[in-house]
Amino acid sequence: MSRFFSNNVNSFNTVCNLGNNCTIADDRSQILTWLSPLDPRLRHQDIQDRRGEGVGESLLQTDEFRSWCDSSERCEPDNPVLVCRGDPGVGKSFISSLVIDNLCDQAGGRDATVTCFYFDRTVQKEQSSTNVLGALLKQVVIGLEEVPGEIVQAYKHQKNCIGGRRPQHTDIVKMLQTTTSKKRTFICIDALDECVPEDQVKLLDSLNQVLQKAPDTRIFLTERLDIRPKTENISQILKLLHECLRDCLVDGASPSWVYGILERMVMVAVISGVVRV
Repeated sequence: MSRFFSNNVNSFNTVCNLGNNCTIADDRSQILTWLSPLDPRLRHQDIQDRRGEGVGESLLQTDEFRSWCDSSERCEPDNPVLVCRGDPGVGKSFISSLVIDNLCDQAGGRDATVTCFYFDRTVQKEQSSTNVLGALLKQVVIGLEEVPGEIVQAYKHQKNCIGGRRPQHTDIVKMLQTTTSKKRTFICIDALDECVPEDQVKLLDSLNQVLQKAPDTRIFLTERLDIRPKTENISQILKLLHECLRDCLVDGASPSWVYGILERMVMVAVISGVVRV
C-alpha cells in the first residue's frame, strides 16, 4: 500500500495568481500553501529513508499502543494522547516515523487520516504553533476530495485583507476542529521538547480544543525524557500563567472562564498515557 505522504507531491509547490482564468486545481494549491508554508512530508521521508530495520517495532506490540490506535475495539483507551519519552539519541524520531508508517498502512481500511509534524530546534522561528497546526490541517485537507467550504471562504476573506493575510491562529483551530470531527484523524508530533515553551502551551491548548470537538482523534507525541523537569520550561510556563491571570483580573473575567484557562495551561504538565523507550 502506498504511503499517505507519497500522494499530491506537487500540491505544496504550485503558485498562481487567482483570477478569472484560475483553475480549481490552482485554487486548491494556493489554499494549501496559505494554510501553512511548512511541509513535514519531506522531513518524514528523510527520516523514513534512514530508519534501520526493526527500529521501534516493539512499541507497536505494546498493549498501550494497540489500545490507543485500534479503532475496531468498542472500548476506547483511557487517554487519546500517547506520549513516548526517551533520552536524547535513542531514536525517537525513527520511532515516530515507524508509527506514522504503521498508521498509514492501516488508514485505508479504517477510513482515517494520518498527519505528522517533526519539530527541529534549528528552525524554531518558522515552526510557530500557528504554522504547525496549519501544516496538520493541510494534510487533512489533502486527503479530502474537496476543500471544505469554510476554509475556502476564510481564504477568500483573508486574500482581500492587506494584500493577503495569513490564517489566524483561532481560525486554524476552528477549521481543524471541523475537519477532524468528520473523519478519524491521527496526529503524530515528534520532538515536542524542541518547540519553544510559549508555542508548546499554545499548541497543546489547541490540540486539547480539537479533542473536545473531535474525541475520536488520536494524538501521538515524542519528547525527551527530561523535558518536564527543565527549569527554563517551568519558568516560562509560570510566566505565561501569571500574565494570563493578570489579564483575566484586568478584564474582569468570570471565575469559570479563568478556570478554563487554568485547565488548559495545566495540560502542558499532565499529559498521560506514557510509553518509555
